[in-house]
Amino acid sequence: MKATLILANGSVFTGRSIGSTAECVCEMVFNTSMTGYQEILTDPSYAGQGIVMSYPLIGNYGVNHEDNESLRPWASAFVVRHLSPRGSNFRCEGTLDAYLKQYNIPGIEDVDTRALTRILRSQGSMNGMLTCAEHFHVEEALERIRAYRVEHTVERVTCAEPTDLEAHGDRTHRVAVLDYGVKRNIVECLRRRGCAVTVFPASTPAETILAGGYDGVMLTNGPGDPADNTAIIREIRKLYNSDIPIYAICLGHQMLALATGARTGRLDYGHRGGNHPVRDLEAGRVFITSQNHGYMVLSDTVDPAIAQVSHVNVNDGTCEGLRYRRPSCFSTQFHPEASPGPRDTEYLFDRFIASMGGVQ
Repeated sequence: MKATLILANGSVFTGRSIGSTAECVCEMVFNTSMTGYQEILTDPSYAGQGIVMSYPLIGNYGVNHEDNESLRPWASAFVVRHLSPRGSNFRCEGTLDAYLKQYNIPGIEDVDTRALTRILRSQGSMNGMLTCAEHFHVEEALERIRAYRVEHTVERVTCAEPTDLEAHGDRTHRVAVLDYGVKRNIVECLRRRGCAVTVFPASTPAETILAGGYDGVMLTNGPGDPADNTAIIREIRKLYNSDIPIYAICLGHQMLALATGARTGRLDYGHRGGNHPVRDLEAGRVFITSQNHGYMVLSDTVDPAIAQVSHVNVNDGTCEGLRYRRPSCFSTQFHPEASPGPRDTEYLFDRFIASMGGVQ
């Protein structure tokens, strides 16, 4: 079946429908990863977004239940150059096409994803519509496309109630994880290091966390504009004003910065992929990182009396981490748990454990 992708700038791409035939409007972004498409689809940070995979062959190893980063995929749409009709891997439990159909996610293949990526990179991430309709009016579609905004996404992806998860092995610490769109492997990285974890809904009051006797707090990744989450930011400020150890990742990193007086801004086309070089200024080393974000902390708005930039993106110099003057508090923009991507920066989980009084 024919499918059409219309971008907000008026560009039109035609190809073949994959997955669901539902029509959708979403923000179109690109990801440069060569593998890990299932982890990408199930990353809650993609809620409200359509993903363009720049690597030309996707789906060649199928899907399986073990690689999900959450209970379901959150991406609104999926765009590829070529979708493998079958998965070839001993862990394969089904095809990617069937997986997209199962969760009603529309997609398109046989489009020039290189040309599409160049548009999104040069003109910036923009909204788009994916449709299988034979007849449509481009001007009417453009009105809908340009009116769309990614919003209320944290409320969509967060858990409904607290969940307790025991440590793998002997328990050494108890950690409260505030779920703004947490990935499973963030929790698993903590559990493997002896942490019993309680995952809390995003709207949980700070008082509940502070009264729970936890050794530390993890502020997680998630979707959308960080500045939209004003109520959550107020609670983060209360956590910051306590003495509980805090480690914040991605959206959590941005909201913690907002809670302490810094500002955030939108990147032109975002950082999404598993090969982004980041310099750890303290260690004097460059690490290859996994990233997925469209916003950044503006380095020149960070009060040096409150925090200092600890990591920078080698490609564009943007802020990738903050070390706070307040004891036992730091944050990173990139994903130390990877999944997909390199695991070079898992040492940051060890740093978090050490901040709670652990020995690694």
